[in-house]
Amino acid sequence: MTNHAKFQLDKSAAKISGVCAGIANYTGVDVLWVRLAAVMATLLGSGLPIIGYFVIAFLAQSNSQSLAE
Repeated sequence: MTNHAKFQLDKSAAKISGVCAGIANYTGVDVLWVRLAAVMATLLGSGLPIIGYFVIAFLAQSNSQSLAE
């Protein structure tokens, strides 16, 4: 069983609010693939991916390393 660190927004690699970059850091997947998946989910979805994105952006904590820069 792997022990993941706590999910955090990555403001240093953010395009909008750092949600996709945070997911990429948490999972180890390249951020390009996470962003493409988010766009595809938005285009194929019913608006829930957009709502989920902003809920995550509001609830998640920022990466403390980006705050120190």
